[in-house]
Amino acid sequence: MTIERIDQGPRMSQAVIHGNTVYLAGQVGAPGASVTEQTKAVLASVENLLERTGSSRNHLLSATIWLADMADFAEMNAVWDAWIAGFPAPARATGEAKLASPEYRVEVIITAAKA
Repeated sequence: MTIERIDQGPRMSQAVIHGNTVYLAGQVGAPGASVTEQTKAVLASVENLLERTGSSRNHLLSATIWLADMADFAEMNAVWDAWIAGFPAPARATGEAKLASPEYRVEVIITAAKA
């Protein structure tokens, strides 16, 4: 079975397709922006990558969301809930973690099926 890599760099690929499964790298928004702005940017990146890999929000399998501070849970969820409305919700976990830089407040990792 072949493995396809999208936007492969020396350290990572933005997406990997194996069979009918799409794995996205963790997506982050603009450093220093609000949680709302970062979440919107992250989900726009997710949508773009899903489209490029032949998938969509209709085919999400799982989402892992990392927040720099769980105090931002409601703010992030307001954006997520609007984005996922009308689509099948994936399995999801949200946790708090120290992200790559203190200016990052949200990171989202997605696994999806191909359309």
